[in-house]
Amino acid sequence: MNEQRQGEKVWLQITSGRGPVECQIAVAKLADVLAKEARKAGLVCDVLEVVESRERGAALSALLSVEGAGARLFAGKSRGSVLWICASPVRPGHKRKNWFVGVEVLSPPEAGATTLRLQDIAFEAMRASGPGGQHVNKTESAVRATHRPTGLVATAREERSQAMNKKLALARLAALLAEGVDAAKADAEHDRWAQHDALERGRPIRTFEGTSFKERR
Repeated sequence: MNEQRQGEKVWLQITSGRGPVECQIAVAKLADVLAKEARKAGLVCDVLEVVESRERGAALSALLSVEGAGARLFAGKSRGSVLWICASPVRPGHKRKNWFVGVEVLSPPEAGATTLRLQDIAFEAMRASGPGGQHVNKTESAVRATHRPTGLVATAREERSQAMNKKLALARLAALLAEGVDAAKADAEHDRWAQHDALERGRPIRTFEGTSFKERR
């Protein structure tokens, strides 16, 4: 186990965004699949946090830690939008069968520990909004994190939990600092993860089918 942990470490965030309960079911199924795949690949995979849905067997989001040699390469294979093709298991007769979730690869905040100090970061709560200014969240769950010394800004607004968004914003900021990303590009780089509709427009990097959640090859 110790040898497995002597390698790179990444976080995998799986989110339903603002999607319906079917997307939340897909999040739980995908988290289970990725955890099993990581362990099969000889990597250490820990479930750091699951934001549970009201529906049994579903999750609004899941945060996994993957560690070991080749962890980032493994995680990158699922980064993007993931499609689940299945008749709704909770709404019989519903016409829609395509459900999208998003997967993002993040660097853990501790990866930028040498340059990232909490006292240098200003957190700001915001209201998340949808396309064209459509209001999608009645509470200020979105978070903007600003690194005062460099002016770098990272946002997280796709989760319904402010605590989760704060954690994601901090991780994104650590990654930006580690990569030396220009401040002007930082916010735009991650803003594409802000709304669930962006997931639907993207081409799915992986596709699963049916209640068994079997991958289409």
